[in-house]
Amino acid sequence: MKPLALISVSEKSGIVEFAQGLAKKGWEIVSTGGTLDLLQKNGLEVLSVEDLTGFPECFGGRVKTLHPMIAGGILFRRDHADDVKRAAELKIRPIDLVVVNLYPFAETISKPNVTREEAIEQIDIGGPTLLRAAAKNHQDVTVVCDPSDYSRVLDVLDQEKIVSELRKELATKVFLHTAHYDSFITYYLSGGTNDGLLLTKGKRLRYGENPHQTGMYYSYAGDEQEHWKVHQGKELSYLNLLDADGAWNTVVEFEDPTVVMVKHANPSGIASRSTIEEAFQASYDADRLSAFGVIIALNCPCTKEIVQKMIDQKMFVEILLAPVYDSDALELLKSKPNLRVLQMGDYNVPQRKILFRSALCGILMQDLDMKVITEKDLTVVTKKKPTEEQIQDLLFAWKCVKHSKSNAIVFVKDRVTVGIGAGQTSRVDATWIAAKRAGEKAKGAVMASDAFFPFPDSVEEAAKNGIAAIIQPGGSIRDEDVIKKADELGIAMVTTGVRAFWH
Repeated sequence: MKPLALISVSEKSGIVEFAQGLAKKGWEIVSTGGTLDLLQKNGLEVLSVEDLTGFPECFGGRVKTLHPMIAGGILFRRDHADDVKRAAELKIRPIDLVVVNLYPFAETISKPNVTREEAIEQIDIGGPTLLRAAAKNHQDVTVVCDPSDYSRVLDVLDQEKIVSELRKELATKVFLHTAHYDSFITYYLSGGTNDGLLLTKGKRLRYGENPHQTGMYYSYAGDEQEHWKVHQGKELSYLNLLDADGAWNTVVEFEDPTVVMVKHANPSGIASRSTIEEAFQASYDADRLSAFGVIIALNCPCTKEIVQKMIDQKMFVEILLAPVYDSDALELLKSKPNLRVLQMGDYNVPQRKILFRSALCGILMQDLDMKVITEKDLTVVTKKKPTEEQIQDLLFAWKCVKHSKSNAIVFVKDRVTVGIGAGQTSRVDATWIAAKRAGEKAKGAVMASDAFFPFPDSVEEAAKNGIAAIIQPGGSIRDEDVIKKADELGIAMVTTGVRAFWH
């Protein structure tokens, strides 16, 4: 008797060619509905499930493959004497290959104005049952849920040793696939309160936060888009990826050619200019001392001139990120083989709009801070009004402070950070650090605070160093004292009404 394959797929790309390959290898095929029609129209001899079960499809196709002749043919153990005997008694034919992909539930609920009835009818029942049954019995049954696996399954079906090794891998993929599918259903039925988090494609990193710790990187299950790729460089570590994420999510905030340099999860220099080369130099000059072992992100193509600047200035760069690299830039980068060069996708869009973090043996989830503050959002609260030039710098400074660890203070002049005080337990200390880093550059600069001032002391510290204008959320019970102090010191102040903590 020929080996039997069950094929029932929603995504039909490549299935005809796969079925033709099976037929050439001597397999018999059983199928359902639209898959059956497609295969028969392409000249293949295919049994219907009804031929095998003696029972018709019913309830508008809701029940097709839920039958002991199907489930038994998949699940009985071929090396178990009692199972083999019972299958023979019940005339259950073994099904040795199951090829199934599921109704497009996620695609359906993403459509505008989809009705609840339409969504419910796209909850696959038979498909997951077939997949899970075959995956459970992967010792004897090959299961395929991903069309990208068709060719390699065909290539090795005649090689039992290789197939047995492949079956476990394919079974693992099935359980991940069905779990991911169920997570979308859970999300939909819960009204969005239960957002499933599934991870796949685990990759071991160079090490964790410290060399004695292990580190892993996982992609989100079902997210097939290539968000970034590595052109060259040493193996990535846990901290490399954290810093790269921070640098990239910062630089995509800016529309003009901008460069962000990050050290230990905080920006050391951010600059916008008319060209990306000018922005690169201004960002580096903002704080050369901190820019050692730095992560650099560009929101424009990386040119050969930028790479040459890195070489000429003997910069120690851990990671370089850009949306595109000129071919001659990539060629020159080969002279620095340890430098990790990442090309980023989703230009001008953060990698994912949901942020997950582990905490207290659970998972925290929040939306990314996508709030954009414009001039119309600002409220001038002091007698002195900022100039138009200062307003542009204040808005620039707000984008910078938003991506600096709280408590954070950022000084900016001419769309370049001149002093950054981040991650402090006291806001006045953050101001003092920003001023120390800025030195004489603080005179005439503007200042951004990621949260309100609990006391006027930060305003006093800013005035000592020559700050001309301040942007802050407002909302303190001492706002009146803070604004009064700014008026006394001749500093213009605007509020956003929005806090920008980043922990």
